[in-house]
Amino acid sequence: MLRVADVQTFYGKVQALRGVSLEVNEGDIVALIGANGAGKTTILRAISGLVRPAAGRIEFLDRKIDRLSPEIIVRMGISHVPERAGVFPHMTVLENLQLGACTRKDREESRGDLERIYKIFPILEGRKQQLTGTLSGGERQMVAMGRGLMARPKLYLLDEPSFGLSPLLVKHLGKIIAGIHKEGQTVLLVEQNARMALGLATSGYVLETGRIVLQGCASDLIHNEHVNKAYLGK
Repeated sequence: MLRVADVQTFYGKVQALRGVSLEVNEGDIVALIGANGAGKTTILRAISGLVRPAAGRIEFLDRKIDRLSPEIIVRMGISHVPERAGVFPHMTVLENLQLGACTRKDREESRGDLERIYKIFPILEGRKQQLTGTLSGGERQMVAMGRGLMARPKLYLLDEPSFGLSPLLVKHLGKIIAGIHKEGQTVLLVEQNARMALGLATSGYVLETGRIVLQGCASDLIHNEHVNKAYLGK
């Protein structure tokens, strides 16, 4: 579904990605783990058109997308849930969720999808008229994830969904992501929480200082000596 080939990016003169290559197959959860500042968010921003690669190629469903605008990429079926939720605090929960369907023309179906979001995140239905800025961090994360799903994406990009959440909420979030995947959703999951990410994923990549240093089945990576020492505290 997605192919990132030898992508390099810069912020000014600082190189953020140094020849990153990865693939996401339809129906998989692919985990991208690494320390803060490794370049994980930059990869997602490059895929969704927010950062333009200086070199390399990004293909989605066999179409080159690395020179397309974010609007076109969203319409093609890529939904990006940014780190730290990225919700609109002065809008209600319902308004934030409805924004996720702004590229869709099937209004009746989008209303049905709203009910699906409330089933996935039941607490949001009772908060739908509440300003999103008044919610807890975990609730704002649920709004952001629900908004992303309202687009009915083919590929769902999740950037650090567990950031700032309590261990109990992280565990709950993991169950939600697993449930979404079970319904057939393809996910590229960026996380510092390597244990959660690799526990959910089918395959994974380890990113360090802008380079992929390890890749393979998630079950193999979680037992890798380097991963255990650097990311799992063993």
